[in-house]
Amino acid sequence: HVQLVESGGGSVQAGGSLRLSCAFSGYTASRPCMGWLRQAPGKEREGIALIYTGGNKTAYAGSVKGRFTISQDTAKNTVHLQMNSLKPEDADKYYCVADSAPCTLVIETVRYFPYSGQGTQVTVS
Repeated sequence: HVQLVESGGGSVQAGGSLRLSCAFSGYTASRPCMGWLRQAPGKEREGIALIYTGGNKTAYAGSVKGRFTISQDTAKNTVHLQMNSLKPEDADKYYCVADSAPCTLVIETVRYFPYSGQGTQVTVS
């Protein structure tokens, strides 16, 4: 049973930083493809970052490239999303998502990953 537990959301002023974390468990076979997506009420989900936990390769959406960094702590089965230079338009609910299928590193696939955490709110004022 795959479980994803996010932490680290909160409120920050524009230009500030936040780090989100996602602890994952339940995988018994290959290392998963992990990602982050965000969604505001009434808007479509946007996949913003992904990482192949078996090889450390990453991909980003253009809206966050250069400002956000996805990384992993392999020993702790945790994925982080470091968010810098936050803008008001980054305010959303952020979800950690995962897929056990082969990792294509195509950012548009993140929104379809089958496993998701409960989400954590990010507010930028």
